[in-house]
Amino acid sequence: MKKSLIVSATIVAGMIALAGCSTGTDGGSMPGMDHGSTATSTQSSVAGTEHNAADTMFAQMMIPHHVQAVEMSDIMLTKTGLDAKITALAEEIKAAQDPEIAKMTTWLTGWSEPTAMAGGHSMNGMMTSANLDKLNAAEGTEASKLFLTQMIAHHEGAVKMAQTEITDGHDADAVTLAKSIVSSQETEIKAMQDLLATL
Repeated sequence: MKKSLIVSATIVAGMIALAGCSTGTDGGSMPGMDHGSTATSTQSSVAGTEHNAADTMFAQMMIPHHVQAVEMSDIMLTKTGLDAKITALAEEIKAAQDPEIAKMTTWLTGWSEPTAMAGGHSMNGMMTSANLDKLNAAEGTEASKLFLTQMIAHHEGAVKMAQTEITDGHDADAVTLAKSIVSSQETEIKAMQDLLATL
């Protein structure tokens, strides 16, 4: 009886230690309840500090970059009379980038890093307010051409930032996301260039 109590106590102590490791890295959910996490994400969140300055900068810069891409897509989704391919593209960009924004925000919080970058770092491919005003005002084919031209430049900027993360980043999950961004957005750039040629 005494022996089994000691074993139980050891197991409980081990569970408490494990629970302590995961607190604050997964938004407060119970340990082991995040069914979507992979072995790599579990490993990096347990390590806690397994990120470097490049990982932080990647997430801090890519979040507002993605936010603007979603904003541009939202602008297009309010317009009528567009080619169905343009509407589908805007929906696709929004569906891909919204979850990535949430993911990167969670990483920064877990790393105890600010979610917004201090200072005025310029990001490749970002549109100005004037660019967005033009997109808002445009209609029909003009809006489609403008959206594609702007989004190609926007995607090219995201690919450059992601390539920097692949080279300089340390966190496995952040590097994996960067590789995914390069792959998916290069594919979308080609599709947008082909679509632009038909308008």
